Amino acid sequence: MIKHITILIFFLFFISNINAGEDRFESIIALNQKDPTVALARLKKIYAKAIDDNDELLEGKCLQQMGKICYTQGHFSQSLEFFLKADKIFGNTDQPQLMAANLNDAGVLYYYMKQKDKAMYSYSRAIGIYKRLNNLRGQITVLGNIGQLYEKRQLYDSAFYYQKMALKINEKLNDKSTAAKIHENLGSIYEDLERYDSAYVHFKQSLDLYQKDHDKLGSIEVINNLGDILRKTGHYRESIVQTQTALKLAEKMGNIYQLSSCCRDLGKAYELLNNMDSAYHYVKLGYKYTIDLYSVDGARQAAFLQVLYDINKKSDEIIKLKNDRKVNRIVAFSSTIVVILMVVLSFVIFSRQRLKLKDQQMLARQQAIEHEMTSLELKNLQLEEQNLKQLLEVKTRELSTHTLNLIKHNQFLENLRSTLQTMVKEDKRDQKKQMNQILTEINQSFNHERNWKEFTVAFEQVHHQFLESLKKYSHELTSADMRLIALLKMNLDSGDIATLLGISTDSLRVSRYRLRKKLNLAQGDNLSAFIQAL
Repeated sequence: MIKHITILIFFLFFISNINAGEDRFESIIALNQKDPTVALARLKKIYAKAIDDNDELLEGKCLQQMGKICYTQGHFSQSLEFFLKADKIFGNTDQPQLMAANLNDAGVLYYYMKQKDKAMYSYSRAIGIYKRLNNLRGQITVLGNIGQLYEKRQLYDSAFYYQKMALKINEKLNDKSTAAKIHENLGSIYEDLERYDSAYVHFKQSLDLYQKDHDKLGSIEVINNLGDILRKTGHYRESIVQTQTALKLAEKMGNIYQLSSCCRDLGKAYELLNNMDSAYHYVKLGYKYTIDLYSVDGARQAAFLQVLYDINKKSDEIIKLKNDRKVNRIVAFSSTIVVILMVVLSFVIFSRQRLKLKDQQMLARQQAIEHEMTSLELKNLQLEEQNLKQLLEVKTRELSTHTLNLIKHNQFLENLRSTLQTMVKEDKRDQKKQMNQILTEINQSFNHERNWKEFTVAFEQVHHQFLESLKKYSHELTSADMRLIALLKMNLDSGDIATLLGISTDSLRVSRYRLRKKLNLAQGDNLSAFIQAL
């Protein structure tokens, strides 16, 4: 029971610390309006602690707020550096809401740095995130900023479009301060276009909303704008009334910048009324406020720059410390790994030595067995090779014998045919009839297939699958073509080939020509060389 109560108390204490930290952070943001230097100094401490605690989210928030403070003080390059660092952290920690707000702030900074393309890129990214999150307030803010960007580019149609879109979305929220700012922006656009009646209407609406929201600074700025409109339209006395109202509010707030601005506007109005004494009085008073503003601002800037220098120095020290820690961690980790590896390596070496002795003994036995097996296999291969050589010699002799028998048989038949042809030329009728019959039988014997079959079998045994492989060169080869190719493969001369085929040398030449065409041989290619190479 006591254990559970202790855990509960610790949890409540932890939550209260978080809430206190958040309240403290919010109070520093509010302090930026009054004293940016003090706000920056406090943020510096929170930022350093966030780095020590490895609290990336708080680190990113501090960077964003420091960027806004630097922006308001005119230190644009330092502000941009803070915004870019914050953007990277918010991206790594998956904080789209904070990333969108930071992108919008960066867009405003780019706008004042006159980098309008980069400003538009930041605004586009911000509004894309806000739309995805359905954050209407964020969309309104970015749309208003985009409208101001188009106004400065003098693209007034686009400026009106974005300001009115922001105003339409704000109808769902009914936020007075946001609506007041949008009406002020619309009044500014109409003033640029010299449509002073419309500008006056929007400035008046903006003033009413600022007063309802108790925004004194916003009210002073809009009252000044109303005074400008009245002065530009020739209503000098009404202009003076508005500007003096703004002057009194600025005196109550102690805002030297607004006091200086009001005095300059009063000086212009009295000059237009040809009241030079009053004009001189307010111009001189405005000059005094400007001098005071620069004096105060100079002191603030000196203190601000000192804090900024301390932040950068502290950041460098933190980065150096982080790098040192990282190096130390890497060295310690590497040393541990090396020690572990050495122990493991020693164990492995010892184990491998024992295994190596066993392996060497086993290997020696295996090698002896393998040597015996290899010797037996080698003897078997040698015997097989001898058998194959002997068989090939036998088959070659058989093929040569068959070929010679065919040649002798056909030569005998050729001689007999020649003799009989001579006898046929004689005029004896009975003899002629008998001789013709003999010639017919001899001619038939030339085409007898039995001898050719025996020849083909013997040829295939010597030249294995030779005739079958020819079919991939041509599917038009006949049995007569195959016989001619087989005889050419045996490298016989043309006379013997003609005798074996039972044709004349002229007919053999024609057969060779037809065979070349079937085998798709190019002009000049040697047929016999082609067949010998197969």
